Amino acid sequence: MVVDLPREGEADALFHALADATRRDILTRVITAEQSVSALARHYPMSFAAVQKHVTVLERAALVTKHKRGREQVVHVNLDAVRRATRLLDAYEQLWRQRTTAIDRILKEDREGK
Repeated sequence: MVVDLPREGEADALFHALADATRRDILTRVITAEQSVSALARHYPMSFAAVQKHVTVLERAALVTKHKRGREQVVHVNLDAVRRATRLLDAYEQLWRQRTTAIDRILKEDREGK
């Protein structure tokens, strides 16, 4: 099975974005409801600038988008990107399941051959 990525580096950006617990939590929060960066920052023991950097990483992975509402930057989820991420992870899971099935088959044949 070949894992087909729509563009170069998408998997790297995705996995980098999801590798951090704070970014995963931000994504969970904006899946529930869009929030301003300042509202998100209140949830974490870090500076506003640090939270903004986390949001930027999520934006680079296309998992969220920001738009200006008055003086605030509002973050909302890009559900299409989350769905693509889910499909990518499902494809990797399927690949590993096929590999473990093949290994099991080889081991069984080896045991039966003795």
